[in-house]
Amino acid sequence: MSTTENHKLDIRRPDAHVIRRPDAHVIRRPDDWHVHFRDGGMMETVVPYTARQFARAIVMPNLAPPVTTVNAARSYRGRILAAVPEEVRFEPLMTLYLTDDTDAEEMSAGFRDGVFTAAKLYPANATTNSASGVSDISQIAGVLERMQADGMPLLVHGEVTDPAVDVFDREAVFIERVMAPLVRNFPELKIVFEHVTTSEAVDFVRARYDEAPGRMGATITAHHLMINRTDIFRGGIRPHLYCLPIAKREQHRLALRAAATSGDGPFFLGTDTAPHAVAAKETGCGCAGVFSAPVAMQVYAQAFDEDNKLDALEAFASLNGPAFYGLDVNTDTVTLERVESEARRRVLAPGGEEIESFFGDDKLQWRFSHS
Repeated sequence: MSTTENHKLDIRRPDAHVIRRPDAHVIRRPDDWHVHFRDGGMMETVVPYTARQFARAIVMPNLAPPVTTVNAARSYRGRILAAVPEEVRFEPLMTLYLTDDTDAEEMSAGFRDGVFTAAKLYPANATTNSASGVSDISQIAGVLERMQADGMPLLVHGEVTDPAVDVFDREAVFIERVMAPLVRNFPELKIVFEHVTTSEAVDFVRARYDEAPGRMGATITAHHLMINRTDIFRGGIRPHLYCLPIAKREQHRLALRAAATSGDGPFFLGTDTAPHAVAAKETGCGCAGVFSAPVAMQVYAQAFDEDNKLDALEAFASLNGPAFYGLDVNTDTVTLERVESEARRRVLAPGGEEIESFFGDDKLQWRFSHS
């Protein structure tokens, strides 16, 4: 992919913080609206990478066992904060893992008390640690009604698990079978379509946003902006590019690029950074997940720069997410400089486990720093 040469920027919003230089770009500090920290030594290793770039992050609850109670969320939040470097300001935003037996009263109380920012819907067995997820959305109708009444956002992993559906079609089929009825049945429910990967999802989110602004958003990952399904098999199987939802055809990658770089309100940053040990990835049945936290903003900047849309990066990374969640925009800023550097290929977790970083085989075109 070639980098564009035209870098003269226009301010798209009155509150943008853009330096008009070809080699530097300053924006309000971004947030990450979808992260996986895991737990234990893995968590202690990866939390600082997210915390150094992002002011806040929506933390996924698919631990083993999952975060299904207020007490579990409070405890997990404490462990995350203990792993944040002392000099860094970072706020983890906790989520509830929905099951067929979720207690609507406890969920609602946790949301009112500020313990939960949102609840996460995993279709059972759709991805990592989702075996306890929802077997059928009809099982949680009462929970969804309470969320709609409370204004609590629902975060959706949008894939069907029907073995008869091709893995590359599971998001599109989910829209037809689950997402469209969900929107019809709960028209006031705030929904985030997580880590969208298809043009069908982009179109659905746009249409829903046009009908009811502020009711639907979508997160887009850095890796889905950079790779398509061919990259997973380029020169052999590339297990560190395997994730769920899996990368799709080039036409879908381009649709994601257009959505993200538009700066439009329903689309915002969510890395879905998902670390696994190298040994768990490079095996006969490798785990799904891309660990992008060390290079997230550098890769996003490259994608926007390649499409000559750096002026839209602040909206996507720093403004649209807070607007959807009803939170204040961060007041501090970060700087992205056009400086080529080597990506750190692997990081070491306690116990000697290595974790491979996204873009570890490539040159970074941008450098991240706090302004």
